[in-house]
Amino acid sequence: MMPVHLRDSVIPKHEQLRAILLHKCTKELQPGDLMTSERKLMQDYGVSRITVREAIGQLVNEGHLVRVRGKGTFVAHRPVQSKLHLASFTEEMRAQGHKPTTVVLQSEEDAAPEATAKALRIAPDTSAYHVKRLRLADGEPVSVDDGWFNAALLPGLLDLDLTGSIYRATADKYGMPIDRAEQTVSADGASQEIATLLGIKKGAPVMYFDRVSFSGPTPVEHTRSWYRSDRYQLQMEVQGERTRRSV
Repeated sequence: MMPVHLRDSVIPKHEQLRAILLHKCTKELQPGDLMTSERKLMQDYGVSRITVREAIGQLVNEGHLVRVRGKGTFVAHRPVQSKLHLASFTEEMRAQGHKPTTVVLQSEEDAAPEATAKALRIAPDTSAYHVKRLRLADGEPVSVDDGWFNAALLPGLLDLDLTGSIYRATADKYGMPIDRAEQTVSADGASQEIATLLGIKKGAPVMYFDRVSFSGPTPVEHTRSWYRSDRYQLQMEVQGERTRRSV
């Protein structure tokens, strides 16, 4: 559809232009695509620079567009949302309509670190499976997962396809479904290694997860994860005291 000059109406011109650009972001362009320049938008729709910047500014604040100094305005990557329920990365991405992929960075059997041995309730220096993976959604890096697994409970785990869901394997192959986890989440600055893997600058903000997963009463996995905070969001429902007491 050819652009036409916007007319005065009860809907302000910046709102009209915002609706047009939102359609372009969500229906015509792909994440990472360059948005039409301010000058071209002014010419195409017969509006002022102030109107263009107001419309674009709203879409930037809403997370649909992102400005890159010296390069222009780009369509933002759609953030992945987690509702804090227990699910594997693969299952969670598919449920949200994303295509999950995994790159295995490291898979070995080694002595478990002290914190991991404590989390898995195994003796210090006991051998465990170490699996480090880069997780992607729609081809874009989302997280780095550095996991340790109780080797005595999951013999032969490293021989499986580790690009898939390990949670599915623990349930189907070993009869140990992951049904509970204890997890802490905190803010962190990306180390050089994590930054390189996630495609961000060193020190950029990331969400750091420390998680111990259980099958029944038995700890099976201890994983540390770093998530890009611009591509991953946590969503939760919070209830008041009165609501909780009435349940």
